[in-house]
Amino acid sequence: MSSAASVHPFFTSASATAVQDQVRQESLAVSAGLKRQDAGLLDELIVRYQHRLMRYLLYLTSNREMAEDLFQEVWMRVLVRGAQFNGQARFDTWLFTIARNLVIDQRRKRTMSSLDELFEGGSDDDRPMSFEVADNEPTPFDRFSNLEDREQIAAALLQVDTLHREVLVLRFHEELSLEEIAKVTHAPLSTVKSRLYRGMAAMKPKLERTHPRMQEAV
Repeated sequence: MSSAASVHPFFTSASATAVQDQVRQESLAVSAGLKRQDAGLLDELIVRYQHRLMRYLLYLTSNREMAEDLFQEVWMRVLVRGAQFNGQARFDTWLFTIARNLVIDQRRKRTMSSLDELFEGGSDDDRPMSFEVADNEPTPFDRFSNLEDREQIAAALLQVDTLHREVLVLRFHEELSLEEIAKVTHAPLSTVKSRLYRGMAAMKPKLERTHPRMQEAV
């Protein structure tokens, strides 16, 4: 019998519960710190989440200059509205929600009414040459992909429409659960699932070799 098969379900469940409790305690600690306007905590959060936030904004906007501007604005919102974070959800879920809302607000100013219109009327010149964001922590994509795979994935993601791309990035790069993605996108769980599988189906022809591994990660 393999070691994995010999692990009693009770211990697996207990381990998952312990992780959930730790995440909950961390979220409550962040909430308390933001309510105190702890400057040290804000610096710590920026260091911890800057790479993930920038990557999310880059994939959502396909424009590095806009992503960098929004990156700064997101942290200003965190500073000003930190007391609104109650710690009941993970901080990164709240952070991505702020970022997404700012992207939508920015696009509405340009007469676009919703996120799925992000690239309508756009040109290839609007997109940055590279989406590389330096980060010492490997993403789920990084752990099962080599450099060539990651470049193919990034290129394929840019060819998927924005709503589907967003769900793919949140699920596989950021490891958010489907329920957490639903919170970020303000969409029903069924819609999130539909976008995820439609996005994967759209990428499949472009990634025949890497797609099966993506499917296993769902």
